[in-house]
Amino acid sequence: MHRIARISLAIILSLAIAVLTAWAGFAMWYRLPAGELGRAAACALFILFGLGTVIALFSRFRIRGFALFLAAFAAVLVWWSTIKPLGDADWAPDVARQVTGTRDGNLLTLKDVRDFEWRSDTDFTERWTTRTYDLSTVQTADLFMSYWAGPKMAHVIMSFGFSGGEYLAWSIEVRRRVGGEFSPIADLFKSNPLVIVAADERDVVGVRSNVRGEDVQIYRLKASPDAARALLLEYVSDANALSAAPEFYNSITTNCTTTIVKMMRAVGDAVPLDWRLIVNGYLPDYAYDRGALDTRLPLSTLRELAHIDDRARKSGLSPDFSRLIRVGVPSPRLGY
Repeated sequence: MHRIARISLAIILSLAIAVLTAWAGFAMWYRLPAGELGRAAACALFILFGLGTVIALFSRFRIRGFALFLAAFAAVLVWWSTIKPLGDADWAPDVARQVTGTRDGNLLTLKDVRDFEWRSDTDFTERWTTRTYDLSTVQTADLFMSYWAGPKMAHVIMSFGFSGGEYLAWSIEVRRRVGGEFSPIADLFKSNPLVIVAADERDVVGVRSNVRGEDVQIYRLKASPDAARALLLEYVSDANALSAAPEFYNSITTNCTTTIVKMMRAVGDAVPLDWRLIVNGYLPDYAYDRGALDTRLPLSTLRELAHIDDRARKSGLSPDFSRLIRVGVPSPRLGY
């Protein structure tokens, strides 16, 4: 019986060591300040060390081997804790600035609101503006889903509508450098900082629907004007905090999907754990099940009406873009 217990414990510890070794290997590969050959050598050595520890667990050297592994992994964690996000770098133009905001009563002034004119992904007119919004005129909150890798993964954008017909979209993105690319795996390992972009819809939504050819869908939320206003101010607060203290983007824990937690609070619902918060392409299903969307229609009908691509292309990224992409999309707040 004692032998069986010892073997069972060794198996459990072996699985844990395998996971920790894999994490440390990826961390070294993506973040070790060395050339490709040096990073590959460091990864290989740590993996061999982890393999040796697993072998030791089934021998009389198990305690010593496990203790050495813990010490080595602790050293990796100490090194990992020293890696901080950059505040300044040669950022790509569309994520070069972090929006910030100040409030004076009902007036919200935002600095560095993006208003790019896109002709292609590499050909655009760069504009950053300072704008003032009347918070008492906030009416709606809408969810955009931009599918870039099939039906399972999407980029999430929240947009707030004002009584005068103006919309302001917020997008949580990877702050990549010039020439850099988005990598879901690399961005699990402190590869790029986070940036919060506030922009016109014809910029941040239109570049995805009209320029990049992504499948963009819009879902209008049940959030009350008060709840939408509170959610907007949360974005402003997060943006100000990020401007003061940069954070890393993380493909699982700190990304565009963390918006959903705030969104569900805005419609007065709790946020239980759900696999659709990770596989975020199914967020409309999740929001529908939780009553955040218009449940007067079946979800299949709502999804069919949500596609904006044809309307967006016909609009030609005109100043009337926001109104045109909403034609035929039901709104539970506005009664149609």
